[in-house]
Amino acid sequence: MTWTLVAAIWATLFAGITLLLSRDLLRAILGSMILGSAVNLMIFAAGRVGPSGPAIVPYGTQALAEGSANPLPQALVLTAIVIGLALACFAFVLIQGIVTATGTADSTRLRIAEPLPDHPYYPPHPGPDDGGPSPAATEAARPVAAEAPR
Repeated sequence: MTWTLVAAIWATLFAGITLLLSRDLLRAILGSMILGSAVNLMIFAAGRVGPSGPAIVPYGTQALAEGSANPLPQALVLTAIVIGLALACFAFVLIQGIVTATGTADSTRLRIAEPLPDHPYYPPHPGPDDGGPSPAATEAARPVAAEAPR
């Protein structure tokens, strides 16, 4: 049981990190959701894995019965699930607004927020010699910025 849970946690971590590193915004949000699920599994596994009694204090005692489950990891996971769902809904609405405004969900093509290289007040983008994007990548991103409604 424990090794199955460890394998599930690692598979979930791998899938979440792989999707989070994607250029597509929707995949990145799904990756962060899956990564949150992996963290929830780790917190849940930190409690106790296996058969245990309910986390109820018997009448007339001051502490949990011997062999009962630890309620703290369960409460933390439940809270994290609710917060993660709210954050995912907010992120999906933001992505919908970005795609509506720009017409793309590719993070490399979203260059609208960055100043143009010939802007008089902001410093220019670093070039390919300085570790920045190539001129072809800059020109590929420029039509998206020009077509976006203001």
